[in-house]
Amino acid sequence: MRKLRVLPRCSPRESRLKQPLSTRSYREPALQLSIIIPALNESARIIPALLTLQPRRAEGHEVILVDGGSSDNTVELAQELVDQIVEGPGRCAGQMNLGAQHAWGETLLFLHADCLLPDHADQLIFSALENRAWGCFEVRLSGHLRILRIVERVMSWRSRLTGIAIGRQGLFMRRTVYEQVGGFPDIPLQEDIAMSKRLKQKGRPVFPNRPLIISSRHLERQGIVFTALKQWGLRLSAFLGKDSREVVRRDCR
Repeated sequence: MRKLRVLPRCSPRESRLKQPLSTRSYREPALQLSIIIPALNESARIIPALLTLQPRRAEGHEVILVDGGSSDNTVELAQELVDQIVEGPGRCAGQMNLGAQHAWGETLLFLHADCLLPDHADQLIFSALENRAWGCFEVRLSGHLRILRIVERVMSWRSRLTGIAIGRQGLFMRRTVYEQVGGFPDIPLQEDIAMSKRLKQKGRPVFPNRPLIISSRHLERQGIVFTALKQWGLRLSAFLGKDSREVVRRDCR
């Protein structure tokens, strides 16, 4: 078993004091958004992803990178661009739960490394949570092919219809809600769907009026229609209650 390593954990005030006072501010945890990013071998895109979050850090919010055992230099590249780095389990669910355990903020946002938040995402999230327990973003795929516009519309429509979000839609919630539902289920795949089912016990999700951007490279590289149909099929299986081990066997990634 890999040994857990945490680099480093200090209070929000101490974290801010390590940065130039002209660029960082302090927020009480009740007003702080903790952005938790699970990562594994993300050296090719971790810097652009984290650079977009620096305005949120300057406003006093927190960015936590949870590394699942990268064999590249993801951790080294991220060190100056995050508030905490936590190294732990390889499964995405375990990474996100570990990040939540180390978060200082009372509002949690789970963000994948290939996703870019809209401007002022913190304000959108705080406003959305005034009347709802949890939420996620609608999506826009980064590519310019027309078929991608269809895929992203279907993704957003499906989430609104079912109340089920995928991890790359940026799930967000209050810490109290996260704790009440027990966090992400420790399963090898489709933990986002399982988490959405838990959160739906608290009500349907809220969707801010601006989308986040998801990289479409994976879709375009493997074939847009094939990849989309395969992923939708896997998520339908999970939504219908199929055993996660069976779903994993069907996932030929």
